[in-house]
Amino acid sequence: MVTTGVPAAQEALLRRMYEVFSTDERDDFMEICLSSDVDWPNVLDGVRLHGRDEVRAYWTRQFASGHPLVRLEGLRLDEDGERVAVTVRPGLRDETGEHWAPETLEHVYRFAGDGLVSRMDVRQP
Repeated sequence: MVTTGVPAAQEALLRRMYEVFSTDERDDFMEICLSSDVDWPNVLDGVRLHGRDEVRAYWTRQFASGHPLVRLEGLRLDEDGERVAVTVRPGLRDETGEHWAPETLEHVYRFAGDGLVSRMDVRQP
């Protein structure tokens, strides 16, 4: 996996976040990775979410309809030098196994002064 120019603390936080996303640890970890007023995309409905409670409800809804997976494939400092772009491969787990999309996406993160994620955006690479 390629990592380019990402500060160590941000890299460690993001790696751990992707490790726990598909597990029961995600709710507990949210408290130490997302700022309380995080700005997060709801890709299902095409709107923005604000705050941990809205993100938690969104994730609960996602996991109620299926088991989403996201595999981290690379991290780099974005062109502006302030955000971190994470290359990910989305997937889904069902009764027949894991199914991965043929294409990747980028999750782009901004961080608050306390080091927690303050905003996430999704874009095509």
